[in-house]
Amino acid sequence: MPYTIAEKILMAHAGKKTIKPGEFIEAKVDLALGNDITAPIAIEEFKKAGFRHVFDRNKIVLVPDHFAPAKDLKSANQCKILANFALEQKIKNYFEVGCMGIEHVLLPEIGLVGPGDLVIGADSHTCTYGALGCYSTGVGSTDLARAFVDGKIWLKVPHSIKFNFRGKLNKWAGGKDLILFTIGKIGVDGALYKVMEFTGPVIAKLCMDDRFAMSNMAIEAGGRAGIIQPDGITKKFVGQFKRKWKFYKSDEGASYEKTYEWDVTGLEPQVACPHLPSNVKPVSKLKSVSVDQVVIGSCTNGRISDLRSAAKILKGRKVKGKVKLIVIPATQKIYLQAVNEGLAEIFVKAGGIFSTPTCGPCLGGHMGILTEGETCIATTNRNFIGRMGSPKSFVYLSNPVVAAASAVKGRIAHPEEVI
Repeated sequence: MPYTIAEKILMAHAGKKTIKPGEFIEAKVDLALGNDITAPIAIEEFKKAGFRHVFDRNKIVLVPDHFAPAKDLKSANQCKILANFALEQKIKNYFEVGCMGIEHVLLPEIGLVGPGDLVIGADSHTCTYGALGCYSTGVGSTDLARAFVDGKIWLKVPHSIKFNFRGKLNKWAGGKDLILFTIGKIGVDGALYKVMEFTGPVIAKLCMDDRFAMSNMAIEAGGRAGIIQPDGITKKFVGQFKRKWKFYKSDEGASYEKTYEWDVTGLEPQVACPHLPSNVKPVSKLKSVSVDQVVIGSCTNGRISDLRSAAKILKGRKVKGKVKLIVIPATQKIYLQAVNEGLAEIFVKAGGIFSTPTCGPCLGGHMGILTEGETCIATTNRNFIGRMGSPKSFVYLSNPVVAAASAVKGRIAHPEEVI
């Protein structure tokens, strides 16, 4: 019987010979992830249930990244709970400030996730790792607590939807634009509890950073996972790590609930307007929208290629008057690369600030939340009402070059208006 890549991974981890959508399975996880918001709840439940030892101290990852470095006493306490638990349980993969980064960029960067894995994380954007050809999905804190105990989780096998992209991308468009375009077409519930499988000649040419951006935002369409079949680009990325991976691919004749086919030749950079990731328009339709703040960073677009592309737009230019430009590299490694390549200097000379790795303002945390009436264009992944601060603020989502061009113009702008 032919199976999709997602079904093959779930079948292998459940120890089953057959599998079908809608079926409930108990599966072994390769990695269980928690952060400073979600892990303290899981730790509390783990202890409340009377358990003393985690199932495998090498398969649990704790990353304080949402409100870290701690912005107040409450967030400091949350981080301390992670630190204490990591010490008690001798958890190898605990990342303190100084070596941490935004979790969904850090884990692939250091080789903790890869092709064929089953990864769960108490964070909705855990779907990011599907770009490597693994099944990774967000779960609740109590699910994470259960995984702490025996390394297993109950899952309902999702249906899969195939998204086939053909044509040739515009030089200013990338993975962020493809996923915004997709969400704009199908809506924020268009893949509810489904696997989004991204394929086609356009996907085959995308670099890993663009693939991560696509899989990261599968959840914004309601998806359980966003998977890209591993190939030579994937193999090169994971080849730097000393570990064996399992490369799965969907069988010919595998069953999909739906298939979408799009020719994206000449696709303009896409911008999601308030207050939904699905409220998408081409950048050329939004030139009248002025901005107060620009954020370049997050688990969607805080990688080195994102900073490089934004810096090309900003080099030798200045941020427009009142605009606040906040640049957040996603990990310490990326921060160092940005410094060594002179990117940090470009951002600072342009009038921006360079932050330590953190989720920051993306979830209304710190390092740039918005007040009433302010408008921000960001490379983040969500723009719901109040997401970045005041419920009376406005957030637009874009790729890094559009964000950088908008910082220069003081309004939403196409990069060609600046270059």
